[in-house]
Amino acid sequence: MWALGDYPTLAAEIIPDLGRTLVEATGVKPGDRVLDIAAGAGNAAIAAALAGAKVVASDLTPELLEAGREDAARRGADLEWREADAEALPFADAEFDAVLSCVGIMFAPHHRPAADELLRVCRPGGAIGLLNWTPEGFIGRMFAVMRPYAPPPPPGAQPPPLWGDPEHVRSLLGDKVTDITIDRRTVRVDAFDGPEDFREYFKTRYGPTIAVYQHIADDPDKVVALDQALADLARDHDHGTSTLAMNWEYLLVTTHRRP
Repeated sequence: MWALGDYPTLAAEIIPDLGRTLVEATGVKPGDRVLDIAAGAGNAAIAAALAGAKVVASDLTPELLEAGREDAARRGADLEWREADAEALPFADAEFDAVLSCVGIMFAPHHRPAADELLRVCRPGGAIGLLNWTPEGFIGRMFAVMRPYAPPPPPGAQPPPLWGDPEHVRSLLGDKVTDITIDRRTVRVDAFDGPEDFREYFKTRYGPTIAVYQHIADDPDKVVALDQALADLARDHDHGTSTLAMNWEYLLVTTHRRP
C-alpha cells in the first residue's frame, strides 16, 4: 500500500518538520545508536543522523527506503537502511540507545507485537519517542471517513489512530517504561488551495487513500460519496481565509525503557 502514490513527496511537502520535532523531543544526541521503526523515507531517521546519531532506518516498503537513501545522500546524512517488519524486527535485544517512530509504527496492523518489539530492541534506560496521529484529529477522522469504503483489514488488525490515544499507548508500553510524557500538539497544514485540492492531492499521493479508491473503483456512486466526504472533512477543519489552512493533531510520547 505504501508503495502506491508518492508518500516521500507528501511527507516532505506537508509534514517536513515532524521528524525533527520527534528527534529533539526524544533527546537524541551525537553518538547514540538510534532505530527508526517504520521510517518510510526517513523523516525522523535523517533528522537523527544529521544530529550526529548512528541511525538505522527500518521499513517494510523497499520503495520508501530507496527514496530515503536518495534524500539522505542529497542532505549529507549517513545512516543505514534496513527492510524490516515492525512486528518482527531483525535486531538484537537492547541494541539501541533510542527507538523512534514518526507516524510509522501506528500502521503496523497488530499493535501488541509491534510495541513488544519496540521495547525489546531498546536498551534499559534508553529513550523511546513516538509521534502518532490522534483518533480525534484530522488524519484520525480521515481514516474514519474512509473506513466504510475500505477493503477488510487483516485478521486481528487494529485501527492505526489508536496509537494516538494516550490510554492505548500506556497499555501497550505498560510497566516496561518510566517517566512517560504524553503531549497533544498540532501541525499547521496550509499547502492546499481548497478542500478539493487537498482531496485530489491525497487521492494521487497517499497510499491508504489510493487503496480505498482502488477498492471502490467499480462503484461510481461510492466514489462520488467519498469524494464529497473527504472534501467536507477538509472544509470542516479549515481555519484559513483565502486558502485552506488546517491544524492536524498528533500525540507526542517520550519515555525511557525501565532499567
